[in-house]
Amino acid sequence: MDTATSKSLCHNNLVKRNAVLVNGMYLNGPTLDIKATYTFVEDAISLILDEAVKKGTDILEKVCEWQPPEKLREILDLELREGGEPQAKILKRCQDVIRYSVKTGHPHFFNQLYAGMDPYALVGRFITETTNPSLYTYEVAPVFVLTEDAVLRKMMEFVGWEEEGDGIFSPGGSISNMYAVNVARYRCCPDIKEHGLSAMPRLVLFTSQECHYSVTKAAAFLGIGTKNVYVVSSDERGKMIPAELEKQVLRAKAEGACPFMVNATSGTTVLGAFDPLEEIADICQTHKLWLHVDACWGGAALLSRRHRHLLKGIQRANSVAWNPHKMLMAGLQCCAFMVRDKTGLLQRCHSARASYLFQQDKFYDISYDTGDKSIQCSRKPDAFKFWLLWKAVGTHGLEERVNKAIALAKYLAMEIQKREGFRLLMEPEYANVCFWYIPPSLRKMPESKDFWEKIHNVAPLIKERMMKKGSMMIGYQPHGSRVNFFRQIVISPQLSRADMDFVLDEIEKLGKDL
Repeated sequence: MDTATSKSLCHNNLVKRNAVLVNGMYLNGPTLDIKATYTFVEDAISLILDEAVKKGTDILEKVCEWQPPEKLREILDLELREGGEPQAKILKRCQDVIRYSVKTGHPHFFNQLYAGMDPYALVGRFITETTNPSLYTYEVAPVFVLTEDAVLRKMMEFVGWEEEGDGIFSPGGSISNMYAVNVARYRCCPDIKEHGLSAMPRLVLFTSQECHYSVTKAAAFLGIGTKNVYVVSSDERGKMIPAELEKQVLRAKAEGACPFMVNATSGTTVLGAFDPLEEIADICQTHKLWLHVDACWGGAALLSRRHRHLLKGIQRANSVAWNPHKMLMAGLQCCAFMVRDKTGLLQRCHSARASYLFQQDKFYDISYDTGDKSIQCSRKPDAFKFWLLWKAVGTHGLEERVNKAIALAKYLAMEIQKREGFRLLMEPEYANVCFWYIPPSLRKMPESKDFWEKIHNVAPLIKERMMKKGSMMIGYQPHGSRVNFFRQIVISPQLSRADMDFVLDEIEKLGKDL
């Protein structure tokens, strides 16, 4: 260790101080220019508010400014170099990042199961990013541990668990579904935590053909095996058929396997279908199976007195996944996993009891150290932005969002049925509106195999045109035997009837020459 003399301004007096040099680094004073850092953050926030918030939600601006990967890589200058860049250049880079990103808060972004920009949730995100907590212990994140608990309790109330339960926010609905599989398996075979797969019989879980792919991924990831996910047939609307579930359970038992779980879906990704939970719960009760409800998309309907019937029977579930970042617009990511159990099952399943975090002799109530319920160590306070949003608009405000979104979806479906060249797959039950566009050149063509092959190419071509124009974004996909069709998702409270009309007008404009 070396010493050197340096000067610094302390309490307005010029003082001399011995500077300490370790490994070639002076240890006196900060290495950051605090004043310059504050100025940069101030300038950056001003840019974000103007470019991402104001312009990003402006209906007159583009949804996206499309560039192919090679061109975009060149524009952004992605190479990382030895030396740093001046702040002015970094601000320009921030501006470019926003410019070439998809504006998911734009009124005409309909591409995914999330959209829009809620100001209260956005401010909540600003706060959690700047305070930068990790949600493993109360001592590190006291405010955010309590807000997560408050949000989970309120969500459980809407699920219908009168005696509440337990839960945690996870980094995505896929992880919530994986939690469900893991907890259900642990309840069935508790020795697996210590002895691994060698302690496990051949376990089988059941899910519908319309379920989210994360269920199969969970089976692969957890060592259950994708061939032990028995797929249950769905009806023409995408709902699980209970009689077919019963058959699959009996089949698994006849094979000598051990059925342990059923995954039901409330709001399927493509069709927006809701499985019949009461009938499924009856089967689970008969066969002593864990019932998990993936309500990541459809859970928001629980807040609507008009539409909560879609999830009738959800209170009988053993676990529920629900993503407020979707219909309720809490911002990515915001995903609750909840269990009806109150005996500490979630904690027992996942705990590792790290002594450097979860000391048992702390000076406060250690039941607030919730991190050992999680498979993560560091965990973001995703519930806080939803808490702030809920505080701002209230339950009635959230209910209005759900009601308006579903009403706009119904309006769009009615308009599709009126317009020549548009064909609805089925009446929407939720906010998913699925339809084909048939260009004028194909409208008099017999509906042969050749006709449907041509229709299959229409949606991808229109999607390419809309993205290159930047006018809107809507998803498309094939589904079973059906060729490519558009899937319009209605969420944002910014939307009006005029936006629904715009969608159909724009598709007609972009595809009429095909």
